[in-house]
Amino acid sequence: LFTLWTSRPGVVIGRGGSEIQIMKDELQAKTGAKIMINVQEIKNPDVVAQLVAVGVAAALERRVSFRRAMKQSLFRAMKGGAKGIKISCSGRLGGAEIARTEWYNEGQLPLSTIRADIDYGLAEAFTMYGVIGVKVWVYRDKANERPAQPTRQSRRRG
Repeated sequence: LFTLWTSRPGVVIGRGGSEIQIMKDELQAKTGAKIMINVQEIKNPDVVAQLVAVGVAAALERRVSFRRAMKQSLFRAMKGGAKGIKISCSGRLGGAEIARTEWYNEGQLPLSTIRADIDYGLAEAFTMYGVIGVKVWVYRDKANERPAQPTRQSRRRG
């Protein structure tokens, strides 16, 4: 049983389930085992770091300005419910001869807090000037809810 998590299940499934059937047949031919594929939709893809990174990388490959791609993704993630986000692009940005790193962040991003639910994603954009690396950190604050504190009972010695 395989579960595919995707932001667009209609593209994966295809018309009448044709794409998913092709994928299922290929996997069964390679493994020789009975395969079941379950497709689940990601409800809010704007706060999944890997999807944000792939989106920025795809925009860079379409020759969109790196600043515009980063800022738009940053805005969409914050609007989608993220408590904080950081996007970093490294490489020959804008076709410059000397590679550099630029980043934008918004909100809070407690990287030193172990309990914080920080999602990390990495993608590469293959442009005509070379490879540009895109890193994304998203803070969602779901795991940061405090567990119930044990109550302290005082014992009197007397």
